[in-house]
Amino acid sequence: MDFNQAYVEQLYRPLVYQHAAFYFGLPPPVPLVMGQMMQESAFDTAAKSRTGALGLMQFMPATAKWAGETMAIPAEPADPAWAIRAGVWYDRFLFDRVRYPSDCDRWGAALSAYNGGLGWHKKRQGKAPDPQDFWGSVRFVNPGITAGNQVENVTYPHRIIFKNQKQFVRPGDRKVCIQ
Repeated sequence: MDFNQAYVEQLYRPLVYQHAAFYFGLPPPVPLVMGQMMQESAFDTAAKSRTGALGLMQFMPATAKWAGETMAIPAEPADPAWAIRAGVWYDRFLFDRVRYPSDCDRWGAALSAYNGGLGWHKKRQGKAPDPQDFWGSVRFVNPGITAGNQVENVTYPHRIIFKNQKQFVRPGDRKVCIQ
């Protein structure tokens, strides 16, 4: 889907910056979150997946409800401000629960968990030949999901970090896994 990058950045970058700075500190990983929104919804606030995920950050209804209750903000995945805040909060929640020696591996794992679930990621890590190497070992292990979901989960963090993120890097931005 095509999108007007200048418009999208003008509209969403300030919200991403605010929430990412709150949850991750300064400088916040704004390009990564922008790349994640691009991957999830192509910046379509009305996006709905075939599985029922909604909004900019493609929250499943149960996850949106849980996130809203946890943050004490009613779940509104179609509202861009809510979706960005909840998406960044959820990224941080997952980032705090995956353990790897490098931030690059940790971000890959957090995004993998965002896409496929933290439980599946933990199973994947537990079966991996090198459980501390997300990019070279863990992400390729199928923990028991369908072949299609496995392909999506293997490629999801790579697309966000090494492709999408690059489109949104501005001077002073915190980049993840790239120079």
